[in-house]
Amino acid sequence: MTQEYNTQQLWQQDKDHMIHPYTDFSTFKEDGSQVITGAEGNYVVDSEGNRFLDGIAGLWCVNIGHGRKEMADAIHKQIMDMQYYNPFGHTTNAPAAQLAAKLAEMTPGDLNHVFFTCGGSVSNDTALRVIHYYHNLNGKPNKKKIISRNNGYHGSTYFSASLTGIQGCKDQFDDIAQDLFQYVSAADMYRRPAGAENLSEEEYAQYLADEIENRILALGADNVAAFIMEPVMGAGGVLVAPKGYHKKVSEVCKKYDVLVIADEVVTAFGRLGQWFSCESEFDFVPDVLVVAKGISSGYIPLGAAIFNKKIYDVISQPQSEGGVLSLGFTYTGHATACAAALKNIEILEKENILDNVKELGPYLQAEMKAALIDNPIVGDVRGQGFMLGIDLVADKTTKESLFVAQKVFDKCLARGVVIRPIACKIVVSPPLTLTKENIDTLISVLKESLAEVAAEL
Repeated sequence: MTQEYNTQQLWQQDKDHMIHPYTDFSTFKEDGSQVITGAEGNYVVDSEGNRFLDGIAGLWCVNIGHGRKEMADAIHKQIMDMQYYNPFGHTTNAPAAQLAAKLAEMTPGDLNHVFFTCGGSVSNDTALRVIHYYHNLNGKPNKKKIISRNNGYHGSTYFSASLTGIQGCKDQFDDIAQDLFQYVSAADMYRRPAGAENLSEEEYAQYLADEIENRILALGADNVAAFIMEPVMGAGGVLVAPKGYHKKVSEVCKKYDVLVIADEVVTAFGRLGQWFSCESEFDFVPDVLVVAKGISSGYIPLGAAIFNKKIYDVISQPQSEGGVLSLGFTYTGHATACAAALKNIEILEKENILDNVKELGPYLQAEMKAALIDNPIVGDVRGQGFMLGIDLVADKTTKESLFVAQKVFDKCLARGVVIRPIACKIVVSPPLTLTKENIDTLISVLKESLAEVAAEL
């Protein structure tokens, strides 16, 4: 039975008391929030009964779709068996042990040691804290600097926000430990650095790899701890790197004993049609693999930092008499979250959902580009798998950004589709269960909405 809600009361309670992520306070205090109260399959429903195609999978995460009874049953069973017990020291639980073993089996190379968290930001924080610890134990205490990328997104905790290279995410906020972070060019085929505009794809990949090598040399290899990258840059606008980039960059890092972190919070668990994209799509194996979002399809918060044998062999030695690995969270390896993740992976496997992405991903990319690229305010349409980004421009030649994504969002919402507006970019990242019919709806609604916004301008 569907629960009935008092929309006005919820709207007021939310507006008066809840602080939202990434709130636009120029409009929020007057407009408040849309109240979503239901979800099933590839759709969500608001408190007034309006139904919307979920073009962003909640937020990159609802890979198996909404409202799966199998997930509810698995979560309920685990809660009745044991919802939680502390994971500190030498205590574990069955789902956490089983999920760690499953991830070790699935991940490439010797990424066999899993530290569970509650999400992507904390997983990136954990990865860097462990990496610094690892270098300390190896007698290299100066290896502290982290190289990140402009327009890279790695989280919203203090440390992971400093890792993030989207400066708009940090307006008037402080960066912690500013001397630790260095930023290099985004792997962006559309907006290239000066001097790289006319390079071939292979030359551009080499250009970006050379930039990282030169930065390591300028900083001193003994001072650089790690390089972090999303295989496809998500919140920065779904930026797809030039072919060969990831392997070239990884080889540079290996040359100078700089660890590589693959932030696959968005791309893992099928968004590109692979369990993990680093090796299968981009031909590199990181030292640390960071996951969240699709690991549980958003049913319960969960994240993980997965470390290779080289790192684990160092950090797993007793460091001093009575010393312990003094790192951990109350909800590390949370039994119910891990049970949800195991069932989520089972569903992805059983229903061959990754094959749906492999089959329909190329269709989504090709048809969306064909439908939208001639619009006068569309500069670029790009992506891979079930990730797609659209650049909005005032001029196609100069590529001057046009900050009307919110207008496009509003037009799409009025037509029953949710997309994600990011200033001058639009992101589409639907559930992996999307059908061809759903894709056609997405395309037609975006085409109509963009045409309407362009006409108004």
